[in-house]
Amino acid sequence: MANSVYQINKGINKPIEFKGLKAQYIWYFGGGVVALLLFFVILYIIGVPSLVCLGIILAAGILMTMKLYRLSNTYGQFGMMKKLARHRVPHVVKSNSRAVFLPKE
Repeated sequence: MANSVYQINKGINKPIEFKGLKAQYIWYFGGGVVALLLFFVILYIIGVPSLVCLGIILAAGILMTMKLYRLSNTYGQFGMMKKLARHRVPHVVKSNSRAVFLPKE
């Protein structure tokens, strides 16, 4: 009986990654780009000169990108969700009665 050699797909169960951004941070980046586009339109309609609008949007875009890459590298795929969930866990559980822990008769 001959042994077969199969190629292993090493991409299974890995998070989606695009240019270093992992998982949900890709969606955050897309939402940020859309928000910056809308902000540019609002500034332009108000009457702010286009070069000033471009400078503001460029600076905000660079800050957003840096922040998202820092979050992606720090927390990874699930880390940020775990950090947010940790805030919902109570530090102390107080009970004024033992009745909660005793079996009901």
